[in-house]
Amino acid sequence: MNASRPEPKLGPNGRPVRPFVLPDTIGGRFRVWRFILYRRLVQLGVLLLFLGTAWWSWSLGGRPLLLGNLSSSLVLGVIPLADPFAVLQILATGHALDSQVLIGAAVVLLVYGVLGGRVWCSWVCPVNMVTDLAAWLRSRLGATDLFHIRRSVRYLVLVLALLLSALTGVAAFEWVSPISMLHRELIFGIGLGWTAVLGSFLFDLLVLKHGWCGHLCPLGAFYALVGRFAPLRIRFDAPTCTHCGECARVCPEPQVLNLREAAAAGLIRSGECTNCGRCITVCPEDTLHFYLRNPLASAGRSQSDSR
Repeated sequence: MNASRPEPKLGPNGRPVRPFVLPDTIGGRFRVWRFILYRRLVQLGVLLLFLGTAWWSWSLGGRPLLLGNLSSSLVLGVIPLADPFAVLQILATGHALDSQVLIGAAVVLLVYGVLGGRVWCSWVCPVNMVTDLAAWLRSRLGATDLFHIRRSVRYLVLVLALLLSALTGVAAFEWVSPISMLHRELIFGIGLGWTAVLGSFLFDLLVLKHGWCGHLCPLGAFYALVGRFAPLRIRFDAPTCTHCGECARVCPEPQVLNLREAAAAGLIRSGECTNCGRCITVCPEDTLHFYLRNPLASAGRSQSDSR
């Protein structure tokens, strides 16, 4: 008598739930890893532009390519760029800022407001490479969290950074930010950048999963607010989803994958999504895709729904 095979688990759409399987071919693996490879190219490319300009005087048409650092820089000696959160902290101190810095902050706000604020976190921030390494090692070591804190704590840290800036007269977060410290260390070779980065790495590896980026970093909180209404989103094709959970398993911000809300909206709405693309490449049903929505149409639909 032959034993009957167990019935496959079915998703809410009636289709069998399939696990993600890493392809054997190089092409298949590249397709799975493509976004992380693209992200590393962008992160390292930005660093290389800063390094090349500072160390080897890279220029184009006689103009320096990228002078400065992630807090304040100048592209080709013409286009100013400035970290909007750093600018907010300085304004909180009561100090006046040059109009060029304010324009630079507006340019950066516009760019990340379109791309989705936390694109900064996964595609540009150099510390992301460190915390991704910690997460990768953590999964292989089977480490568990020593304690739990809410992800909303990062918003409290954001407010605290602004309050301390106002009280002390200095940009509070910039003094302790592992992002700024690492970048200054790489570009100028001074400071305690490596110590701060090592602390972030060990915190993520041994204490709390995605501890720094996912729970504490106020810059990530700031860009989550900036990207809340951004056009660039992850589209969610609800009829094809079997709720296999593979997307949540790899997502550094799994709370954004509220599938009921995503099904109603047709996309991942949370500004806390980093648009890293990991969920897209592991979905067995090809349910998730990058998508550029019309923000005006979305606003009009939201107003209609609220009536």
